Amino acid sequence: MFQAIKRNENNFVSALTILELIYHSVVRSVRKGHSNAFVAIGINLLQTVIFVTAFYVMFSLLGLKGSAIRGDFLLYIMTGVFLFMTHTKTMSAVLGSEGPASPMMQHAPMNTIIAIVSAAAGTLYIQVLSLMFMLFGYHVIFTPVVIEEPAAAFGMLLLAWFTGAALGLLLLSLKPWYPQLVTIFSTVYQRANMVASGKMFVANSLPGFMLAMFDWNPLFHAIDQVRGFVFINYNPRYTDWHYSFWVGVVLIMVGLMGEFYTRRHASLSWSARR
Repeated sequence: MFQAIKRNENNFVSALTILELIYHSVVRSVRKGHSNAFVAIGINLLQTVIFVTAFYVMFSLLGLKGSAIRGDFLLYIMTGVFLFMTHTKTMSAVLGSEGPASPMMQHAPMNTIIAIVSAAAGTLYIQVLSLMFMLFGYHVIFTPVVIEEPAAAFGMLLLAWFTGAALGLLLLSLKPWYPQLVTIFSTVYQRANMVASGKMFVANSLPGFMLAMFDWNPLFHAIDQVRGFVFINYNPRYTDWHYSFWVGVVLIMVGLMGEFYTRRHASLSWSARR
């Protein structure tokens, strides 16, 4: 009696349908923190301001301002904080996105890939708006902001976002199988990146034995490289943004394979294990 109606859609119409679905999913992910999107952005901006202020006060009290790059010290702190927050928040958003057993997946043509892309894009949207508001306010109220290579510096922000999304995708594919282990790892990783990301120092100032403790981290490379693009007086010698990019590509490939395998074995009973 009841039959599904098949619609003949070409690739262009299908692409528009997916983009529309991603758009609405991004809006939904942005409004998760608050029903008002402007309030959600304001909360994120407030978190960033508190983070930057805390590091500024800490560096001032410890007398470490002289060890930073010659240039705008607050801009030096912001380059590390913004990339760190973009990376960690994107990883958390992708890790917390809708899984294959979620009720949202019962509504065609919704799928896990759209949920993952929406979570990552929503985080990038909020972070970029927060960055623009904060830089604009600092430029107007305090001192003019001078960035040596703004396009390349923004590219490093995208690289931090990309690696965060890639790691979040890998952890998301493992979450139904090892929920407690994934939760512990994500928490430890975020706490470790408070230091291991290199937002409080530059790679050129580290001795060789300490450099080996941080150069495994793709975020460390991205933050050090962005400071080379922002400040004319700093030329990173021990980091390479290509490393971060290829690590992100590998994590994306492995995460997609794991997500595909996990989706095929989806079970509603997984919700009881979380």
